[in-house]
Amino acid sequence: MRERNAAARFGVVVYDDVEPIDIGGTIGVLSMARRVLPGLDAVTVAERCGPVRLSGGLTILADVDFASLPPCDQLIVCGGPGWRRETTNAPMVDFLRRQPPTGLAAVCTGGLILAAAGVLDGRLATTRRHAVGSEAAAPLDLLTALAPTARPRPAAVVDAGVVTGGGVSLAIDVTLYLIGRLYGDEACEEIARVIEYDRAFAVNKTALGHLRAADDAAVSN
Repeated sequence: MRERNAAARFGVVVYDDVEPIDIGGTIGVLSMARRVLPGLDAVTVAERCGPVRLSGGLTILADVDFASLPPCDQLIVCGGPGWRRETTNAPMVDFLRRQPPTGLAAVCTGGLILAAAGVLDGRLATTRRHAVGSEAAAPLDLLTALAPTARPRPAAVVDAGVVTGGGVSLAIDVTLYLIGRLYGDEACEEIARVIEYDRAFAVNKTALGHLRAADDAAVSN
């Protein structure tokens, strides 16, 4: 585990029609985490740097594009209604395929973009569990259409080397988990307290689970 003053960089992958709550659950958590981990850095990355229009109309500015992304310890792909377009967007899919799998994560329907990139093949994975509005199927039920050998599981967080997370507000849980993977459980738990999410984090872990591939194998055997 890294010391608390050690450097680490997260890249948060965005695109048009990302759900704004995924920005809060990733960039927002990382921003607060700097109060505990001063060496932590975060950048937003998109196919093109500059304006990215989120679902609902909010516009943010992507710091860098795929070609100019500095080295990152962890990339997190956000979710939102734009996920369907991104699963067939060659620059996005190719960018993700070039990354080391153990440095990739996704929140909510960002997991379906990872599935389209082939990085969830043969792995446990999760995403949003429920259909919303006019959706004909829950995103979790769509995972194997994009990654036929993936093994979907309902969970708050699944760590199969590639980390995927459940839907919507569980972006917070995934980001906290990833911080803990780099800096240890104590740092993760302190940041959860700082953002007044410690009770919710504990409840979600108990109710939905933080599932690791080794744990699933032990249960299966």
